Amino acid sequence: MDIELITENKELRKIIRTAKNESKERFFSDIVDGSGHQYVDLVMEGGGMLGIALVGYVYVLEQVGIRFMGIAGTSAGSINALLLAALGTPEQKKGTKLLNLLASKNFWEFVDGDSDARDFIKSWLGGAGKIKLAFKGAQVIDNFQEELGLNPGSNFLEWIKNILRNEGIFTAWDLEKRMRTLPPGLTVRESLDQFAATDDLLARLAIIAADVATETKVEFPRMAALYWKNPENVDPALFVRASMSIPFFFHPMVVTPLPKGKDLVKKWKDMAGLICDQEIHFPRKAVFIDGGIISNFPINVFHDYGQVPRLPTFGVKLQLDQRVKEISGPLNLGLAIFNSARHALDYDFITQNSDYRNLVSWIPAKGFNWLDFAMTDNDKVGLFLEGASAAQEFLKSFDWKEYKKVRKGLINNFG
Repeated sequence: MDIELITENKELRKIIRTAKNESKERFFSDIVDGSGHQYVDLVMEGGGMLGIALVGYVYVLEQVGIRFMGIAGTSAGSINALLLAALGTPEQKKGTKLLNLLASKNFWEFVDGDSDARDFIKSWLGGAGKIKLAFKGAQVIDNFQEELGLNPGSNFLEWIKNILRNEGIFTAWDLEKRMRTLPPGLTVRESLDQFAATDDLLARLAIIAADVATETKVEFPRMAALYWKNPENVDPALFVRASMSIPFFFHPMVVTPLPKGKDLVKKWKDMAGLICDQEIHFPRKAVFIDGGIISNFPINVFHDYGQVPRLPTFGVKLQLDQRVKEISGPLNLGLAIFNSARHALDYDFITQNSDYRNLVSWIPAKGFNWLDFAMTDNDKVGLFLEGASAAQEFLKSFDWKEYKKVRKGLINNFG
């Protein structure tokens, strides 16, 4: 795709111009660097190809001087989170690099299964009739039985690895060093005319995956020590490969053998709530699939219940929540059960923490198929612009001072 389809788009230029005008001399955070950038935490929902809209959202936030301290996401959101962390130090813009990656990649290459798998996916996404789809489905039964999915995900993994290598990032430690390169002049704004230096602000990455072998919601890199003996040496590309393993579409990511030891027994209990011993109950392997089956929108990951935050957590959801379903048959019921499992934790958190309704943006993304890896350039541009527009609308309505008052009231009432 020609990147100028986006960068030279008249609608995008208008969105950015409006966002800049509406954001002048406004406060979005109390964390500021010497160049005037304001810092927020950012959490992004999973949604396959709809993740292109997340790039548009980030692009506009950066244009008005917002940067990111904590970055979290699931599946497509985890891909954007890792790239935001890896493509530069926290004070640098990442949007143009993200756009170049978007423009230069043929996403259909992610569909890297055998010819039968690719034919089945084309028929499915193309709206083939039941008879043809059943015939094509019969040809991929062995893929499900033997590999537990249609596509190895190898092309995706190599794509991410190459991006990281080009950035000089080979290990989780390399990534952590980059994220912890604090912006020059980083301060906490305590009032409109008073600034205070801070030594305890650290950037943080949180990628959510699901280990179905131990029924564990996994946050990488924080929990990497459960799965690798030397977690600091792990290629962080594996974190997103684990998070984006859409059930049955991609092969699960298997890690084996897992490290053992007395200290691991305690870590499993403390991090995952798993009580094990060294002989019978200790996990021998992990089987990772898309973190969206547990928490597709991990908005709670940076939340501190006990204090008014110094910076807000902006959340970006893909598609409006459609929680009212018509259950008319076994297929509808199965889909409803699956959606309930993957959304319930996130819905419950927002319900119990009503202040987060002031922090979450919804990108409609209507009419786009989240598994359409052969998406047209026009659809990619459309998704990007939807994300950009959602960011501009959110910035117009967000009131940082008022949000802090709301949080203070909640702490006083329930703390």
